Amino acid sequence: MFPLSHMMKSFIQKGSLTVIDADGKPHVFAGEPGPNVTMRLTDKSLYHKLVFNPELSAGEAYMDGRLSFEDSSLRDFLTLFSINRLSLGSYPLQQVLRRISHMFRRSQQANAVGQAQKNVAHHYDLGNDFYRLFLDEGMQYSCAYFTTDDETLEQAQRNKLRLLAAKLNLSPGLKILDIGCGWGELALYLAKMSDVEVVGVTLSKEQHEKAQARAAEAGLADRVRFELKDYRDVDETFDRIVSVGMFEHVGVHHYGEFFGKINDLMKDDGVALIHSIGHMSPPGTASPWLRKYIFPGAYSPALSEVLDVVEQNSLWVTDLEFLRVHYAKTLAHWMERFDANRDKVEAMYDARFVRMFEFYLISAEMMFRTGSQLVFHMQLARQRDAVPIVRDYITDLQRTYREQEAEAS
Repeated sequence: MFPLSHMMKSFIQKGSLTVIDADGKPHVFAGEPGPNVTMRLTDKSLYHKLVFNPELSAGEAYMDGRLSFEDSSLRDFLTLFSINRLSLGSYPLQQVLRRISHMFRRSQQANAVGQAQKNVAHHYDLGNDFYRLFLDEGMQYSCAYFTTDDETLEQAQRNKLRLLAAKLNLSPGLKILDIGCGWGELALYLAKMSDVEVVGVTLSKEQHEKAQARAAEAGLADRVRFELKDYRDVDETFDRIVSVGMFEHVGVHHYGEFFGKINDLMKDDGVALIHSIGHMSPPGTASPWLRKYIFPGAYSPALSEVLDVVEQNSLWVTDLEFLRVHYAKTLAHWMERFDANRDKVEAMYDARFVRMFEFYLISAEMMFRTGSQLVFHMQLARQRDAVPIVRDYITDLQRTYREQEAEAS
């Protein structure tokens, strides 16, 4: 089973992994006490593929059924992988391959006008009926905000909306741009909390159609509108700009373009709020499996890659907050709902798609639970006093919005 066996000896430092090869022979790799996983390989080509591109090859092999688990599960394996990822990264060949991959970052994160819409359609146009199977009632496909461990997904997503609205420091008459508006839940929430006008832009046809319908159903079409448009084609100015879960699709080489456009669209006393996945480790590249099958062109940045460009665009960072484990909790909720609807998903697509999405949800959860991923809220302004200089207003406004929600219900 060489060269896979050689890499596995370095890889497994905690827990144990039993690999049953294509001939039925078991190979045990063990370190300190930890999770125990048994993996079966039915394709001898994986002995090399898992060494030269472990994440892509493991994901594809699981999707195809050439890699499976006995007396353990995919979650068990990805947990074992996650707690040993640093030892895998220090394996000499992996270090070389990572440096080579880093050289091609520009092409990996290509999100020019036109290409960006194709990348978005690949994932977000899978169908509204599909996303209803595992998202909350408001169909929010981004990190929720859990104030207690026993909150439901719906409660935690409402907490997130309340937090974002508070950081936008709403007041009647404001005009707000929502970049990457999804199915419209945030835009509708902002309009319900204050007499504001909201324009949402998305590149997903499925999301655009649903968001428009929801605004009409809520009786808010006079103040909330949605456009199928690239943010770079917007030519109005706004008091507030918010972007949730879209910045991950911009690409490092487009950050100057992104923040330059934010600056152009924001009024002098305006405020922008970016909610995005990032990571606490140095700049790198996105998972090759994730780029190929889930989010083409996507990349979650190191904060150092973001702040440098913000400074170049003369923007004040007026607030910065990190949500460290909230996305792990969110993904666990999504996976639980997805698992309860596996048969429906397979009927919509096929068994391979089910395994692909399962691999995505669990591996993403592990990246937030034991890996380097996090979510950040970056509040930006042209003027240093665009928002109150004491952060208490965020807490106070959340209380106000909670009271408004209670009155409305």
